[in-house]
Amino acid sequence: MQTLNIEFIDVTEDSLTAKMPVNSIVYQPFGILHGGATAALAETVGSCASALFVDTETSIVKGIDLNICHLKSVKEGFVYGIAKSIHKGRTIHLWEIKIFDDDKNLISICKLTNIVLDKK
Repeated sequence: MQTLNIEFIDVTEDSLTAKMPVNSIVYQPFGILHGGATAALAETVGSCASALFVDTETSIVKGIDLNICHLKSVKEGFVYGIAKSIHKGRTIHLWEIKIFDDDKNLISICKLTNIVLDKK
């Protein structure tokens, strides 16, 4: 999170929002936001959202599946990841994460499945 400068900016009962700057750190060779950086934002916000709903003293959250569809490119500004809960079971959490640019254009849409495990 620190390397990509991801910052959490909002939390509600069923969502978590984070932002990430789009700059040369996250560019792919053609000077636009790298899909891997977008995926890192999505998994970060979705995994942290799951962690808000478990007892982190006794449990850990791990991402087990990430599916992402990139719809539009971004060259500058910020992108915002908004994770919304689809399912929060005892051991499986499913999140939809939408990535938007500064103008509220949908950049990517993601689904993240997390597993909740006991700490050992």
